[in-house]
Amino acid sequence: MRLLVSQEAFEIRQPRPFLAKVARSVLCNHYRRARLEKAYLDALQAQDPGVLPDLATQLIVFETLVRLDEALCELDVAVKKAFLWSQLDGLSHGEIAERLGISIATVKRHIIKAGARCMLVAGPLQ
Repeated sequence: MRLLVSQEAFEIRQPRPFLAKVARSVLCNHYRRARLEKAYLDALQAQDPGVLPDLATQLIVFETLVRLDEALCELDVAVKKAFLWSQLDGLSHGEIAERLGISIATVKRHIIKAGARCMLVAGPLQ
């Protein structure tokens, strides 16, 4: 569908390998989304029922998580790791630099790059 709605012209020279690649991509996306959905539902179950958001809000949050996951998957592994370690694990720039074997300045650039990509996809947090 993405190819059909894109403005780019394309020519498929080898249909079988092309379809195999598309099928692998669709399958990988399906399983990644299913794992994300399970993790989200597990997190919701761990919450006090009195503080759960309504179903519409839950859907919006989940769809935002899916878009963020897709955006992060498009980044280089080091950029993604630096961002997630910083945001989710609370590691310092120095700790991340040591883990990745890069400079602190590069860690800062990675975090800024990933954060900008997330903001582009999900929009500013309210």
